[in-house]
Amino acid sequence: MSLFVRKPMNVLLNEAQETGTHTLKRTLGAGGLVALGIGAIIGAGLFSITGMAAANHAGPAITISFIVAAFGCLFAGLCYAEFASMIPVAGSAYTYSYATMGEFIAWIIGWDLVLEYAVGAATVGISWSRYLVKFLEGFDVHLPVSLTLGPWDGGIINLPAVFIIVLMSLLLIKGTKESALVNAIIVALKVAVVLVFIILGWKYINNDNYNPYIPDNTGKFGEFGFSGIIRSAAIVFFAYIGFDAVSTAAQEAKNPKKDMPWGILGSLAICTVLYILFAHVMTGVTSYSTFAGKDGIAPVALAIDKMGTPDAAGVIQPDYPWLNRAIIVAILAGYSSVILVMLMGQSRVFFSMSKDGLIPKIFSTVNPVTQTPAKNNLLFMLFVSLFAAFVPARVVGEMTSIGTLFAFILVCIGIWVMRRKMPEIPRAFKTPMVPLVPILGIFTCLFMMVFLPMDTWIRLLVWMLIGMDIYLAYGAKHSHLGNGTTTRKGMKVARYTGLVLAALLIIAGLLHQYGIGFDEDRTLLYISIIFALVHFFVFGNRLGRPEPKDDHEPANPLEERI
Repeated sequence: MSLFVRKPMNVLLNEAQETGTHTLKRTLGAGGLVALGIGAIIGAGLFSITGMAAANHAGPAITISFIVAAFGCLFAGLCYAEFASMIPVAGSAYTYSYATMGEFIAWIIGWDLVLEYAVGAATVGISWSRYLVKFLEGFDVHLPVSLTLGPWDGGIINLPAVFIIVLMSLLLIKGTKESALVNAIIVALKVAVVLVFIILGWKYINNDNYNPYIPDNTGKFGEFGFSGIIRSAAIVFFAYIGFDAVSTAAQEAKNPKKDMPWGILGSLAICTVLYILFAHVMTGVTSYSTFAGKDGIAPVALAIDKMGTPDAAGVIQPDYPWLNRAIIVAILAGYSSVILVMLMGQSRVFFSMSKDGLIPKIFSTVNPVTQTPAKNNLLFMLFVSLFAAFVPARVVGEMTSIGTLFAFILVCIGIWVMRRKMPEIPRAFKTPMVPLVPILGIFTCLFMMVFLPMDTWIRLLVWMLIGMDIYLAYGAKHSHLGNGTTTRKGMKVARYTGLVLAALLIIAGLLHQYGIGFDEDRTLLYISIIFALVHFFVFGNRLGRPEPKDDHEPANPLEERI
């Protein structure tokens, strides 16, 4: 059976209708799915990235950047909504790709989703730890540096990061209904804080701060002007990540065909409006240039300090000093729900991949009491918490955005393929104006990917090559649709793909070094070249192996087992 075999639609629909203690429990309604999406989307990224992107790239036009990023998400969201209503199975973009573009592409997207969910959860856990330290310092409680930072950041172990990841994992193991309730409470809290900031800050807006609305380009690509707006859109895109996680909960929705589109598009719409208003107020109460050099919650704290009246000396006295502490509480709560949904999303993606045989069976074992993939959750709890305990966040932070944009592109392509190849399948929700919307989604996301820093591309290519190694060593040989054969049609295509990725890795390494200067640190360049050369040898050495001429397995071997 070819590596590009597609998973039959009747098999997917049978999986969606499975019941019993060995399956995931359906407990989520439309409101719970919308809350799940908001829980994943609104995190500390809104409070920190907005100021940085405005100061360095877009100025007051950061609101336009949020709109550009939102359009990229909207096009992808419309495609996600059709897929989720048509194939209500856990697995998100991985499952959709398996049904439309075949197993090899599905593996690529499934491995790519690890960047968004598992690695992203570790990154968020590290940031949660930093804000907890800041919050406790406000009460004169000082945690030992050695226990709040990893070894590369001057400490020994990041225990607060481990704590929050373990806590959210145990909540997921307890049950989806309980997790959704906690998430709903957290969502209410952080949305309330965002609304308070917008409402209280609106009367302090000074229109002079919007002049010029689009600052002139400095002469360097990405610093203000049009290129600055697009570069900023690619950066603030991180603040939108998460709405697609709703699709991973399809098998736990009460009425997925009706409620999944509401969950995906509803959460995206609510967050987009909040983001634009938040950025408008933030750049209105003080000049965007004052945010330069700030990080963490500093940009928002600076804006809050400008919400006041001048004293006799002309110094502004903030009217709402308590709001800064409330923002930190919202960040802690927001990060908690982001970690919760990311861990849930990754466990569901691996649940689907395991059911297809691409990874070990332990990831698809369901606890008959809680009806959750408890062992799956425990393994990810261990992996993610160890990652958060010892690895610095900066290593993987930017990888989340590029991984998600890549996933969105494949989903948009998938809808286009489905409309052409399988127009007869019932759809509770239809993406409008196909193929225009998918094409716009592809180009918008690809456009933002191009504007991301080159070192981010290096990390993506390294990650994808590692995924290729795992797939060819295990997944392709244990796939249920592949019928457990060790040699399959398409192996040469997979190896040529690996060679192309290796070549692109060298190019990305050289472009990155050219951008920063060849006299600067060359670590990434050396890593790129060595990693690529190893894979040139591994994949090139196996190209001489004969390719099977014909598939003699049944057309749909998985169907025979059902």
